[in-house]
Order: sequence, then C-alpha cells, then structure tokens
Amino acid sequence: MPQSLLSGTLSGMRSLWSRYMLEYIVFTTGAVVMIFELVGARILGPYVGTSTYAWTSIIGVVLASLSAGYYFGGRLADKRPYPEPLLYSVVFAAIAIAYCALFKDAIALPLSVVGMPVEMKSVLMSFVLFAPASFFLGMVSPYAVRLKMSVVEKAGSTSGNLYALSTAGSIFGTFLAGFYIIPQFGSTHTLFALSLVLAVVSLPLYVLRPYRFFATIHLLYGILFVSVWVGWMGMVQLTHAFLVADRDTEYNRIWVYNAEDPRTEKPMLALATDPYGTQAGMFSDGDPELVFSYTKFYRLYEHFVPHPKDALMIGGCAYTYPRDFLRTAPQAYLDVVEIDPGMTKVAEDFFGLTPMERLRIIHEDGRVYLNQVTKKYDVIFGDAFNSASSVPFQLTTVEAVRRQYESVREGGIVMVNIISALEGEKSAFAKAEYATYKAVFPQVFLFAVQGAGMKRDLNQNIMLVAVKSDAKMSLSSDDEEMQDYLSRLTTIEEGDARVLTDDFAPVEYYKRMSL
Repeated sequence: MPQSLLSGTLSGMRSLWSRYMLEYIVFTTGAVVMIFELVGARILGPYVGTSTYAWTSIIGVVLASLSAGYYFGGRLADKRPYPEPLLYSVVFAAIAIAYCALFKDAIALPLSVVGMPVEMKSVLMSFVLFAPASFFLGMVSPYAVRLKMSVVEKAGSTSGNLYALSTAGSIFGTFLAGFYIIPQFGSTHTLFALSLVLAVVSLPLYVLRPYRFFATIHLLYGILFVSVWVGWMGMVQLTHAFLVADRDTEYNRIWVYNAEDPRTEKPMLALATDPYGTQAGMFSDGDPELVFSYTKFYRLYEHFVPHPKDALMIGGCAYTYPRDFLRTAPQAYLDVVEIDPGMTKVAEDFFGLTPMERLRIIHEDGRVYLNQVTKKYDVIFGDAFNSASSVPFQLTTVEAVRRQYESVREGGIVMVNIISALEGEKSAFAKAEYATYKAVFPQVFLFAVQGAGMKRDLNQNIMLVAVKSDAKMSLSSDDEEMQDYLSRLTTIEEGDARVLTDDFAPVEYYKRMSL
C-alpha cells in the first residue's frame, strides 16, 4: 500500500475515533453499569434476600465506587490526556466483572454465615464483589469528557452531551437487563457477556495505536477470561455432582438438590432459594406424604371448613401442598397464585406437577391478584416468601387482609404461615401480623406448629387462622390428627404492636430483629 494512502487511511480512522468512538464507549459503559447493578441484586438475593437492605447496599456501594472513579478518572485525565488510560480502565473493569462471575458464590456464601447484622453482610458483599468494576467504569465519563473537549467555550455542551449519552446507555441497559437479559440468560452468563462487551469496546484503540503494551494487556485479558471461564465451568460441573438443578428465573435463583429428611431419614428432593433453609421438599421414593410439619398443618382447614369447593393458595413454590390438597379434597378446586413462572417450571420438571382439571395456576403477584379478584373462596392459604423467612410486605398489611376478607365466603377462613417467635424481641412480626388480622376478622387463632416443646422466644412456624364468622368455633375434634393440630393452640401478647399498613409495614426490620 502506498505510504500516502496508508497515512490517509490512518488519518481517517483517527478522525472517526475522535468523532464517534468516545460516544460509543460512554453509551456502552453506561449500559454496563446498570446491567451490572441489576445483576448484583440477583447475586445477593440468595444470601441476604431481596430486601431493601440488599438494594440499599448495592446502590450505595456502586454509587460510592463510581464517585471515586469519577474523581480519580478526572485527575488522571488532566495529567495524561491520552486515550490509552481510558481503554485500560475499560479492560480492568472487564477483568473485575469476569472474576465477579467466578467468585460471587465463593465470596457471598462464607460472608452470609458470619455473625453480623444483615446490613453489614450486604454492604461487605457488595463492596468486595461490585466496587472494583464500578470504580473502573466510573473513570470512563470524566476521561471521555477531557479527551473530547477541544475548546473551553464548549466545555458545558461537550460534558452535557457525553453524560446524556451515558445516562441514555444506563436507561437502555436497565430495560434490556430487566426485561430480557437476566430472565433469558441468568446472572452468571450475563456477567461473562458484560466482560466480553467491555473488552470489545476497548479494541478500537489497539487497531488505531497498536502499542506492544496495549496488545499485552489484551492478551492478558484473553488468558484471564479463558481461565475464569474454564474455572467456572469446572465449578459448575463439581457443583452439579451434588445439585440436581441450579436455575436463574425472573425472580429467584433456585437450587434443587438431593437431601435427607432429618426427621424420618428418608431421601428427598429439596428446593431452596437461599442458603438459610429448605423451602420445599418431596420424598424421593414416591411417597405422597408431605415432608414438612407446617405444610401438614394446612390440613387444619378441614376442621373449620369441612368440605370446601373453592380454595386459593398464594405462593406455589414446588406445589407440594397444592397437590396434597387436591389429593385429599377430591370435591375442591384450587387456584394457585405464584409470581414466578420459573418456579412453576421447576415444579413441573422435578416435583411432579402436572396439569390438573381442578388446578388453575396464575402467574402474578399475590397482592395484585387480591386487588382485582371478584371470585369468592372457602379457604385462602398464604405461603409466600421472598426468601426462607421474609414475607413480601404488601401481603402483610391491613389493606391486603381486607381484600382477603372480601374474597372469602361467610364462614370461610384464611390460613397464613408465619415464621416468628411468640415472645421476646423476635416476636415483633407475629405480634404485628396478629394485630393486623384481628383488626379485620372477627376471630383469629394462632397455632404453634412445633408445639409446646419449642421455646416461645425462638423462631418457629406459626399457623394463623382467621375466621370470617362471629359464631364461636369449637377447638376440639374426635379425629386424632386434627386434635393434635388443635392442641397446639397458643396465645400471644400484642402489647404495643401496630397494625401494619401499606404506608407502614417494616416487615424487613422485624425479620432482622428475629435473626
């Protein structure tokens, strides 16, 4: 190629770089920041829940790291106003995200069992996992502004345009991640994709200025990325030797694994969405009996409503109790409101859920369904949780209870599974929920699932039964199993417990007190 033609080509490429490439980098990194932040909630969810504590920690740490990146990026840009440091920061962010993908569980799991408040766990996990990449991404915008700025008179419009593009990228990334990427690909694959995108974003500089050092940086990234990917695949294979399935859905990370029922020592298939407990289980030998005592307690409905025709369950999980209800109540129809279609798919794939004429599944938030339903039920079961013990606050308030009251026929009942203590500091949630149901229903009873042998100041499953009737209810039965359930009737001192409302429902605070 003639020297003049080569010179002209390089000149044209540099012109293209100066005109469009910075805008492209700023837009793309803006999108990556928001996708990374949204994925962060999915990473912390299994270990600290999806509460305001998790979101506060993620947002706070990411903003602090971005701010530090803005500061150091701006200072460095004034000292070294060249494209190379900008692209190095992008590559380092790519490496940090790749390692986040590999080590997220190895870091989060040990921290989740450390004896410290959940707020501190959330902040610490967020800092270790998300701060490095966020810091390097924060360096991009001020560096781009410095490189783009040609005259002082246009400093305002130049910086405004670039920050507007960065924000536009963030908006684009938010919708793309929430509506498509995370539900389709899960958190780990999304992180690897973000890492690759950032590496590709930094390639144009190497094309324009093929410095040996920069080529070495990209070679190093390639080696690191391949090693991280191979390491992650190895961890997946090792983990799957113990797991049956590990799935990311729109709302949860779901683990299905083989376990042993500690009570009967029988093998079972278990489901969990966090490391603090098992949310559902089914005996592996085909025994249709329910594994957990609290799910058997739902059979108490037969004492209050002997022959229900229509029932509603809020929270399907593995659908173990819905199948038991339909098996033991052949005259009844059951609607199950489960917010997560992915959870239903797991129940179909591993827990024997099949289409049934008397079963209707609605994939919707339980409160949204209650707000709009006009159908009347004989029984409403409540078993919706964000994690092993955290209840969605919108299902605990007096407004939600009123909707349950309106959706139950006269003489019908609502049965809600509560995890709380009955006395002491850990009892705040049970007291508040009891007061809330008493504000609406004529009669409310509490049954301690673990019985008198469980200390009242320790967390346990408590079955709340709210009856839509003024007629005095008998609390004795000739049936041996039913009498066992009824014998666990307990009381609770409300004290100064406040009725929960949509405006005031500190459910996460109550649950934190009970840890």
